[in-house]
Amino acid sequence: MSVTAIIIATIVVGGTGLFIGVFLGIAGKKFAVEVDEKEVAVRECLPGNNCGGCGFPGCDGLAAAIAKGEAPVGSCPVGGTPVANKIAVIMGQEVQETDRKVAFVKCQGTCEKAKRQFTYTGVQDCSMMGFVPGGGPKQCNFGCRGYGNCVDTCPFDAIHIVNGVAVVDKESCKACGKCVSACPKHLIELIPYEQQVKVVCNNGDKGKAVMGACDVGCIGCKKCVKTCEHEAITVEGNIAHIDYSKCTNCGKCQEACPRGAIVLK
Repeated sequence: MSVTAIIIATIVVGGTGLFIGVFLGIAGKKFAVEVDEKEVAVRECLPGNNCGGCGFPGCDGLAAAIAKGEAPVGSCPVGGTPVANKIAVIMGQEVQETDRKVAFVKCQGTCEKAKRQFTYTGVQDCSMMGFVPGGGPKQCNFGCRGYGNCVDTCPFDAIHIVNGVAVVDKESCKACGKCVSACPKHLIELIPYEQQVKVVCNNGDKGKAVMGACDVGCIGCKKCVKTCEHEAITVEGNIAHIDYSKCTNCGKCQEACPRGAIVLK
């Protein structure tokens, strides 16, 4: 190959590269997508779990919503107050201290305490119990099925089945709410982390039926209501309910409960 041919080839390749570079540079500026610097900064503050507990499609979705003013700065249940404070600085806002929440399972019908009506060997799925005669093997049709739908959905390994009932690890729970949505019996709720007194029953049947189904079920006797000095506990639908905003964790209702359906821990 002659020197002239090499020079021509070099010029052609170089010219082509230069043209492509200039073209891409112009196209990049013309079609560039504007990036919200606040959105990027907010996203960097979020933990990146993408659990969906905030109600948005992952951390990217939440960051965009916060940057647009469509979500509060404290919307991330995993990050809590520390993350909310960082985001508040970025958004030029003040953040209010929020109480830490934790998931709580309203059932203590373990294998020993909950009566069984038959032995079940089918699909191990809580949601499938609606298709099983009697609602499942446990005689109480309001309690935990114990097949772990909540366990499967928890991204933090904070809930496990222990002796037939779902139990939450308070320290690992981030209150994302996924287990709340996963439970077909609506047994799980988010309560204040500091709350110690809890009604551990969800059975809405009358007393006699409850006693026949579980050794620790609430029978709606209202002894807890009569002993509470703060009007923090009521009985509705045959079952006790605690108003956590009024409860002082004194434990008097727990002492008065003849069935052990109220715990202090």
